[in-house]
Amino acid sequence: MLDRWWRGGSGRLSREAPAPVVDLVDRSDAPGGAANTAMNLAALGARVRLVGATGDDDAGERLRDVLATAGVDVSGVVLRPGRSTVMKTRIMADDQVLVRVDEGDVGVPTSEDEERLARAAVRALEGADALVVCDYGAATLHGAVRSRLAAATADGPRILTVVDAHDLAPWAALSPDVVTPNEAEAALLLRRSRSWPGVGPDRVGSFAAAADDLLSLSGARAVVVTLDRDGTIALTRDGEPFATLAHPAAEKFASGAGDTFTAALTAALASGATLPVATVVAQHAADVVVGRFGTAVCSTTDLQARVSLDGPVAIGADELAQRLAEERGDGRRIVFTNGCFDVLHRGHTSYLRQAKALGDVLVVAINSDESVRRLKGPERPINTAADRASVLASLECVDLVTVFETDTPIPLLESLTPDVYVKGGDYSPEMLTETPVVRGYGGEVRIVDYVPSHSTTSMVERIRSRREDPVS
Repeated sequence: MLDRWWRGGSGRLSREAPAPVVDLVDRSDAPGGAANTAMNLAALGARVRLVGATGDDDAGERLRDVLATAGVDVSGVVLRPGRSTVMKTRIMADDQVLVRVDEGDVGVPTSEDEERLARAAVRALEGADALVVCDYGAATLHGAVRSRLAAATADGPRILTVVDAHDLAPWAALSPDVVTPNEAEAALLLRRSRSWPGVGPDRVGSFAAAADDLLSLSGARAVVVTLDRDGTIALTRDGEPFATLAHPAAEKFASGAGDTFTAALTAALASGATLPVATVVAQHAADVVVGRFGTAVCSTTDLQARVSLDGPVAIGADELAQRLAEERGDGRRIVFTNGCFDVLHRGHTSYLRQAKALGDVLVVAINSDESVRRLKGPERPINTAADRASVLASLECVDLVTVFETDTPIPLLESLTPDVYVKGGDYSPEMLTETPVVRGYGGEVRIVDYVPSHSTTSMVERIRSRREDPVS
């Protein structure tokens, strides 16, 4: 399916009806559903062959083009003349979803289409390390497709098989290695068991107690139930239940976090990770996209930054430019600020929170160690650029961190052209050498409130004045 996000502002009601009028400023398309799972697998470095069906229409062509550009092999995608590609269009006004419009109908496949899909599915298995089944209940994968996959996985060399389906019971014939139901899908499966009392207040505990039934009814070796804000619970026949915690994020109208979870879990397991490790990796990947707008993907770089034992790391100018181009393509407003940020204090955090409120993506550029020494003297910085970047990137309000070598960020501003350039209230726009550059390309310079009596220099002086005091 094709996910569409239409965004704009709204300041008036229509005369024809009591409905808001949206002045459209941005449209973005992204592969959704199984195609989103494929996009996430490709972003994590997997070689992906996608099998499925689209209509033989403009939306289907757009969907296949985006997938192919991302490196997904779409030779197994069957075009169905006379059918229209499924599209889900979300219309937003001022960061509020007003309505979702669903259209398109791939429909129940004909026997000929079933045969074409089944052949494509079996052909895609040749030399594969893993099979991911994404069944959204549209009948596309039923009949010949499912039976042929069951036969192929039973007769050929065993490969990792992961099933993400609205109804898992029919896929038990595949004897999957892992199934990844959400709460509703797990509950649907358990309704076939007379012993199922329903989901209690402790959702994790409820599904952990039903592990035997979940495993038996799904035919799987492992079940990982995804529970949005409550994380996940991984269940096997032999091991103890293993739970992960979700990382809370402000509502960003994310879509498809479950697809990302399934993709990352599969990639990790296919790379040799144990189920607990793979589940943690998948949770981190899902957390990445939940913090983003729209139908998003988690790349290897995103995942590495999130799970690094050294904490999040700064990214180079080239990668930063690429990331911001992607963010702009999705209609996001880029905010940029810079500074030494040597010893983080309340003044910094207050300033950064205000900066983030001015847009969607906050980029913080920090002076390199050499640059700080030139500006502040030979005894600074107190903390290295790597340490400063890691602390800043750990803040919820900071999205991206980079390090620059020059004394001013002007070269970065010229190359990145952020929508908003922010400085603290101890400046005015006229005092900044960056102002003509930003205004020259059409950007905006904003001065946010400054928290008095909080500066790194004064903090360092206070610490040094007390260094002879005995340790209490």
